[in-house]
Amino acid sequence: MSKKLVIVESPAKAKTIENYLGKDYVVLSSVGHIRDLATTGPGGLGVDVDNQFAANYKNATGKSKVIKELKLAAKNADFVYLATDPDREGEAISWHLADVLEVDTDLDNRVVFNEITKNAVVDAFKIPRKIDMDLVRSQESRRIVDRIIGFKLSKLLQNKIKSKSAGRVQSVALRLIVNKEREIQAFVSEEYWHIHGIFGAGASQVEAELNKYKGKKLEISNEEEAMGHVNALAAPYVIEKIEKKNRKKSPKAPFITSTLQQEASSRLGFNARKTMSTAQKLYEGVSVGGEAVGLITYMRTDSTKLSDVFVGEAKEFVNKEYGDKFVGKGTGNGKKSKNAQEAHEAIRPSSVSRTPDSIKSYLKPDEFKLYKLIWERAVASLMADATVEATSIDIKSGDYNFRANGQILVFDGYLKVYSFENTKNEMLPADLAEGMEVANQSITPTQHFTQPPARYSEARLIREMEELGIGRPSTYAQTMDTLKARGYVNLEERRFKPTDQGILTSDKLDEFFSNLINVEYTAKMENDLDEIARGEKVWHIELKDFYDRFIPLVETANEKMEKIAPKEVGEDCPECGHPLVVRRGRYGEFVACSNYPACKHIKKDATEGVTEDNGTGVECPKCHSGEIVLKRSKRGRIFYGCNQYPKCDQAYWDKPIDRKCPQCESVLTLKGKDEIVTCPSKECDYKETENKE
Repeated sequence: MSKKLVIVESPAKAKTIENYLGKDYVVLSSVGHIRDLATTGPGGLGVDVDNQFAANYKNATGKSKVIKELKLAAKNADFVYLATDPDREGEAISWHLADVLEVDTDLDNRVVFNEITKNAVVDAFKIPRKIDMDLVRSQESRRIVDRIIGFKLSKLLQNKIKSKSAGRVQSVALRLIVNKEREIQAFVSEEYWHIHGIFGAGASQVEAELNKYKGKKLEISNEEEAMGHVNALAAPYVIEKIEKKNRKKSPKAPFITSTLQQEASSRLGFNARKTMSTAQKLYEGVSVGGEAVGLITYMRTDSTKLSDVFVGEAKEFVNKEYGDKFVGKGTGNGKKSKNAQEAHEAIRPSSVSRTPDSIKSYLKPDEFKLYKLIWERAVASLMADATVEATSIDIKSGDYNFRANGQILVFDGYLKVYSFENTKNEMLPADLAEGMEVANQSITPTQHFTQPPARYSEARLIREMEELGIGRPSTYAQTMDTLKARGYVNLEERRFKPTDQGILTSDKLDEFFSNLINVEYTAKMENDLDEIARGEKVWHIELKDFYDRFIPLVETANEKMEKIAPKEVGEDCPECGHPLVVRRGRYGEFVACSNYPACKHIKKDATEGVTEDNGTGVECPKCHSGEIVLKRSKRGRIFYGCNQYPKCDQAYWDKPIDRKCPQCESVLTLKGKDEIVTCPSKECDYKETENKE
């Protein structure tokens, strides 16, 4: 008997959804995109520029088997539903599936749901809609722009300065990092001083800072000034004013993609990639008590809105657990960025009754940590404000004023739930009174120096990119990975420091492409894509406007950008007599003959950039205690192996990266001189034809 076919993206959620829908449905997975732009035509763009940028698509590498299975299932099905993710990327995947499987796009066969729970899924199938072609065109336009910029700029930089790639978002993020580094290098530290006093009355003691002189803010720049003020201080020291004020502390909104990445970084130490992959597992479904259930709503969202159902359930939960006074006045109708889709919610638990502790035993440690963060943030957003009593004490000595500040939490409100945010109690003595004279027990001047601005952490860079309108939250993790993989940045104490190659790359792009590869134009392009998604702009007209600006800049750069010659090392080639030079390969720098390809001599003992302690930052998937590091075989061939050898013999010929295969969960590797992302497992055919931002 024929059944209704449902196609989703992920194998993990296919089984869960099939259980919800029942025996009349078959749910299969496309395992992500099934097609991508071809690399044919002028410049390998896969786009007909002269025909309104018509795209030439090809089946994605390794997807032939999946497509064949889906075609057979679609042919035998009564009806085909497309239930890919509820965003532009998911909309585009549905359109590609419809096109390849010859499914009628005029039918109401597109189903979207924000959470993988039985009620949400079943309800979504009651209101299918047509594929939204405006969303599809927006995604397609983004892909085409990224292809044009990526191919044209990458080829230019590889030829001129040996850099590996450039991109619309990647290169602007690199510019931010480079600019920050230049701020640090240009920073001149300045000296300043603080003066603290400890004062007592009976058994009470209070520490205060000298903050005013003759009613004006006091700024002290050197030791001479500091000692002059210290020597001028004299008794009596009198409490001039004690002021107490209650201050409200409001909960933050529930998470959107970018704030989740930022908070997981600062609170849990997760990088953006780890945060998103862990959230994906929570969304797609975890076995809880023998039933597979999606624990959170969709994790790619720009909206802080919460559903009325969740708001009601959460407030009822808070009232029952903590009392009526802990229930907040929030309605869940949070702010929504203009590009957020109306159906989207904030990231929240699919059920408030699944408290973190109640499902801890079903989750891996990292899954539990992230779920706890999401659950507490969503519930806390609907709770009452916390109340803090702030106290200040002003101590007068002639023309000088000391100030002591303290605070105590008088009502914890939402802090009852949100354990990731603490309010420190700083008690001041309660038995002091205005007009009371206090004794000077010590006066201490201390020297300080202003500090340079901090480099970007991953969380801070994501926040900056979001505020500037660069990229989209769903691409931030890939952008960070690309900058590291290309050798443009290193992580030092979990902060981004640009390499020399990264600085050179950024400077050359700024020299020749400052009109397009900048914050303002990149943000404008995001707005244009949003307007295409809303049907307010014509996609191919916007692409032509971009192309007509971009190509002349590429032609100028090809003509005028200086080609950097390899650096000579001061030795001649023993085979042909030409100078030896430093070259850059996929494994770093090496010394070789400048007469290549006529002479292919490579200095055998050249080990610069190839040392046994060259870490990759990838956890060994076999022993889970070691790190995969770069090594050299007895014959001099480079490979990658676990640093716990001989206890662990895990090894790769290709460089592993900190990403898992979406099909089999193996560690992915970079293969060949073009560094194509592939799965090393012999049982898996996963491959990415190019690295996307």
